[in-house]
Amino acid sequence: MKSIYQALAELEKNNQPAALCTVTKSQGSTPRHVGSKMLVYSDGTFIGTIGGGDMEHRVLDEAWMALSDGKARSLTYTLADPKRGDPGVCGGTVEVFVEPILPTPTLVVIGGGHVGKAVVHLAKWLGFRVVVSDDRAEFCNPQAVPEADEYLPIEMGKLAEKLTVTNQTYLVVTSRGSGVDAQGLPSLLKSKAAYIGVIGSKKRWLTTVKALKEQGVADELIATVHSPMGLELQAETPEEIAMSIMAEVLLVKNQASGKPMRG
Repeated sequence: MKSIYQALAELEKNNQPAALCTVTKSQGSTPRHVGSKMLVYSDGTFIGTIGGGDMEHRVLDEAWMALSDGKARSLTYTLADPKRGDPGVCGGTVEVFVEPILPTPTLVVIGGGHVGKAVVHLAKWLGFRVVVSDDRAEFCNPQAVPEADEYLPIEMGKLAEKLTVTNQTYLVVTSRGSGVDAQGLPSLLKSKAAYIGVIGSKKRWLTTVKALKEQGVADELIATVHSPMGLELQAETPEEIAMSIMAEVLLVKNQASGKPMRG
């Protein structure tokens, strides 16, 4: 059986999430000592133990919530009287620190043209894992778009089949037109992506919305899309547009206000 440390190394290698639960304080009679660990995966499985029983079950629930909201938490349990809600009868007190280990955020650039190439460069510099996708192979390779971590030369509509989209995934659509967007977006709108942005004018987006509705895509899904995407910077060059787009991505990622710092 692999150790928790081996499992942590595999998580980093495969860019996968989990929650590490560690006993940080133990007073009196408790089932496990300080330093005991349990690693909880998003699929419900786990390795290691912090003591078993009802206390461990409660920590598992907190671990899955931590994976969902991305927030660490420190938990304290008194193991004395189950009648008053305590998760045990050992008599001691245990503190457990639950730390979500989230994968490096992935930014998927759909469309390898001038703006897409600039977004890849900036996103990589900002620390994202970057995936490039374009149904035109000549726009989706290391020579055409350097610096990406992965290249998927497929249609947008097939992305959901080839790519695991989580709440740590940011989708930036810099495609060549509304027709491509209308065909490819429906499957992506059903994903757990933290952000979906589509480049273009308001008129282009309205054309796409009309086509999506004709396909039966629900209004609430369409409303999740940021389009025209980016912050208003009067951007003109591909590099300036990429800055505008990534500013909005960071705004969403960091749950920021976007207000001027001098305010």
